[in-house]
Amino acid sequence: MTRPALLVLQDGTVFRGEAVGSDGAVTAEVVFNTAMTGYQEIATDPSYAGQLVTLTYPHIGNTGINAIDREDRHARLAGLIVRDVPPRASNWRSQQDLRSWLQEEGVVAISGIDTRKLTRILREQGAQGGCLVAGAEADTQEAWARAQAADYAGMSGRDLAGEAGVRSTTEWRRGTWRLEYGLADADPDAAPHTQPGADPADDSDSASASESATGSAGTAAAARYHVVAYDFGVKQQILRLLVDHGCRVTVVPARTPAAEVVALQPDGLFFSNGPGDPQPMDYAVATIRELLETHRIPAFGICLGHQLLGLASGARTVKMKFGHHGANHPVLDLASGRVMISSQNHGFAVDEASLPDHLEATHRSLFDGSLQGIRRTDLPAFGFQGHPEASPGPHDVRPLFEQFIAMMAAAR
Repeated sequence: MTRPALLVLQDGTVFRGEAVGSDGAVTAEVVFNTAMTGYQEIATDPSYAGQLVTLTYPHIGNTGINAIDREDRHARLAGLIVRDVPPRASNWRSQQDLRSWLQEEGVVAISGIDTRKLTRILREQGAQGGCLVAGAEADTQEAWARAQAADYAGMSGRDLAGEAGVRSTTEWRRGTWRLEYGLADADPDAAPHTQPGADPADDSDSASASESATGSAGTAAAARYHVVAYDFGVKQQILRLLVDHGCRVTVVPARTPAAEVVALQPDGLFFSNGPGDPQPMDYAVATIRELLETHRIPAFGICLGHQLLGLASGARTVKMKFGHHGANHPVLDLASGRVMISSQNHGFAVDEASLPDHLEATHRSLFDGSLQGIRRTDLPAFGFQGHPEASPGPHDVRPLFEQFIAMMAAAR
């Protein structure tokens, strides 16, 4: 038996479809993602907190859900908007169908709407607020949903990263899962994050991140470098790749003071991806500035971490019209002239026109010319706007992890 669902945009546009997740209502920013694969990674990416994600690929759920491919233990997006959810999932790694998983996770979701029309609206008018209602009462709540969407305040000025990551320091020792290991070696609970409001110290799942090292191309025992990762909403695959490259990773909360990090004696610092606007995160900007300029510890920032690195270095950030969300974005490496296809997920960007003399542009988007990479010329630190771990997406930008390793080696 089908259940109705309703999506009302801030501009008043109404879409009606079928509920494929949990009953309920949510108001958030509506964005679109053009990736053809990776719906599970997208749904569990903490960077999507506070957003209703429209997937432009029409068939979502074909391969089901498994415990290995997620980027966090739980769904992180505010809601999901798709064209079609097939009635049957088929994949040898599938452990659950998408509909039941969305319901278990409490995610409000709608299918059966014209996602092409919705994407055109967002491209032409920009990302905007929307109210998604699912369940038996959806047919009678259009007026209420319209009012909720109209009152949406937007993402600018919202610090969501402070609540997206770990609540206490933890160790991450797990590398990437590989096909030859099979499903038995997967640790579904090896995640640095807890449920919203939970304390990892009281969560038995948190310990698995520090205890398990099976199925890994690199483990803590073989680590050559100690990396402290600031968790603003980090994706698991980023941490896995750091381990693969010979790093012992200590994950710390977003508000961890510089003195505590210095006491850990890291070889390098990692500033993670995450949701929301970087500008209100004064605490992170001040800490990053101190760690870089006073202690000169090699550093690598991704996505939100890249933006915070820019702010800490004297640049400005801006809200984009509809952002970059997808797995097919061409990026130009300004030094080599090489074009790389990248995975992207951000609604804010560092303003290239605001770069001070000690901050150099290294990468630029070939879609809209926006800044994609920066490098400090006076100390060992660099950032990249996209997601070089490519989960989901291509691996063209993955060598940035090797650049980080080389930077730490040179600093010894």
